Amino acid sequence: MTQEDVLAVLRTVKYPGYSRDIVSFGLVKGIQIDGTAVGVLIELTTPNSELGERIADAARLALRDQLPGLSDAHVEMRVPTAAAAAATPTGLAQKQKIPGLAKIIAVASGKGGVGKSTCAVNLACALQQMGHRVGLLDCDIYGPSVPLMMGKRDKPTISADEKLVPPVAHGVKMMSMGFLLQNDDQPVIWRGPMIQKTITQFVHDVAWGELDYLLVDLPPGTGDAQLSLCQIVPLDGGVIITTPQEASLGVVRKGVAMFEKVNVRILGIVENMSYFTTPDGARLELFGHGGGRQEATRKGVPFLGEIPLFQAIREGGDSGIPVVVGQPMSEPAKAFRAIAEAVQAQF
Repeated sequence: MTQEDVLAVLRTVKYPGYSRDIVSFGLVKGIQIDGTAVGVLIELTTPNSELGERIADAARLALRDQLPGLSDAHVEMRVPTAAAAAATPTGLAQKQKIPGLAKIIAVASGKGGVGKSTCAVNLACALQQMGHRVGLLDCDIYGPSVPLMMGKRDKPTISADEKLVPPVAHGVKMMSMGFLLQNDDQPVIWRGPMIQKTITQFVHDVAWGELDYLLVDLPPGTGDAQLSLCQIVPLDGGVIITTPQEASLGVVRKGVAMFEKVNVRILGIVENMSYFTTPDGARLELFGHGGGRQEATRKGVPFLGEIPLFQAIREGGDSGIPVVVGQPMSEPAKAFRAIAEAVQAQF
């Protein structure tokens, strides 16, 4: 039995909430082998003793299951104080929280056309209906769609402390580039630095107040907006939207890899346009089926649920009354609420 044998086993232990393992995160600080006994030293960068116990238990179980002839597996877990964790230069260290914003969740996709903004809007409304204080930040600077989908076109006002006061629709506070344009046809022709500056202002210079959740609707891809947000904001997790077919799943893998690279916890994958139910009750899987669940299993992240292909979802987005609000007892509304509950359960 060698250190490489032990490391190979520890690479199967995932950091809770991530698809990356504790070895790639650099948490394994020492390995000692004494005959058939193994000792492992693991150091966390966050002051969370409960998290440390979960990782230690998972490491001990993996060592005992995967190392034949092992007589003893001792795992020492070191958990830093809050002050020490704040000074640790690592992606897993807690970034400074933004006052008033309890949880910030990014809604992302690797490509366009998968219904990411539709999902973000309905999830925000579903969380609001569950009794939470919710905000929705539209980070698609070039193609903002939140104003249309939420049925609100009001310009934000300025507060006494010179912050933007976000418009409110269906109980959800919102900010979008669409609120600042003169008309829907006005293009935004900006380079990367302007996008980063705008996102910074949308996060820090908006009077969000006290929110339980701020959902961030990211543009498709892995470019300036996504990277700027991850650098600026202490994201508590990311939800990835896909459709069942391989053309979407292949790009979703890039979105997963992006979150992993910037050490953002992946809360799960949602399969949108999962199936269509005909008037006579037949279920048609127009884009295939099960790809989102299979990808979640392959990456070791939660599968949050399926959203059916319903005309009411599209009509709600076009009319500014999301289906969760306009038809709360419909099948798609129930699906969105179930996903909102699954997201809530991650915390």
